[in-house]
Amino acid sequence: MAAPCRRMANRSLLQFFSHFSRTAVRNTGFREFSSNSVCRASLQTKTVTETATSPWTLVAAVCLQRLPVISADLHPLEQEFKEMMLQMELERSLVSDHELRVLEESERMSRKKADDYDSDEEGSQGNQEIMLAQDMEDAWEQKLKNFQLAPRVTADIDKDLTSAQRCLADSLFLLAEQQVGREKLWLLPQTQWQEGETLRQTAERALASLPGNTAAGFKATFLGNAPCGVYKYKLPKAVRTESTVGTKVFFFKAILSDSAPPTSPSLLWLKKNELQKYLKPAYSMKVDRFIINM
Repeated sequence: MAAPCRRMANRSLLQFFSHFSRTAVRNTGFREFSSNSVCRASLQTKTVTETATSPWTLVAAVCLQRLPVISADLHPLEQEFKEMMLQMELERSLVSDHELRVLEESERMSRKKADDYDSDEEGSQGNQEIMLAQDMEDAWEQKLKNFQLAPRVTADIDKDLTSAQRCLADSLFLLAEQQVGREKLWLLPQTQWQEGETLRQTAERALASLPGNTAAGFKATFLGNAPCGVYKYKLPKAVRTESTVGTKVFFFKAILSDSAPPTSPSLLWLKKNELQKYLKPAYSMKVDRFIINM
């Protein structure tokens, strides 16, 4: 009998204390302290600490592209298709105003030869000189013969890798010679991230700090705030430390909007198929994933 009574007494005391704690919390306006909030706070603190003491050096690079200035040469199949479409358009087209005038003048000349021509038809013209459609065609033909197209291929400029005016029918990409450790490498323009700036701001600073650049900088349009690719590498074991393991390079894409960008011996404008000659294989493989010829 004593045991059941003791259990009932204990249960009533537990219910009383639990009811008291809930009532006190509700009245005082304090929130119950849960283990989930403790874990969440500790994870946030750990993330901030790891970010502040990251062993990776952050770098932002710019893939600056000069779009084609002229259209590319047509493939033989494209040229054949173009001629077929022009022929179909010509066969299905209506007679133009000039062609109507040619027909009208041809009919008038035939009536003159047949003595079936009324001179009053030209009364409105008076003594003014009449220019026939054939005369206009002869003048147009002469003007066309005197017109000369600008050369599509500039052999002298195409050999100059430092000029942004080479290979006008192709897309060009900018490489800069930069010091990495003890050696100089050809890379996309890059610079190290500084605390307080976004990665895009770092990429813009990399473009503005190129050698031979003017105060206004390269006129370029960035294609978004998010990087289009990333490349990371570890330092040699001889110089690697716990606080410095390697480098992470984040790439941003930009389009050149300046017709005459600065030139320098340490800057190259290359086609996509020429990049492999200057970039290291691992770096070139990462860059090739987001470079598109337009």
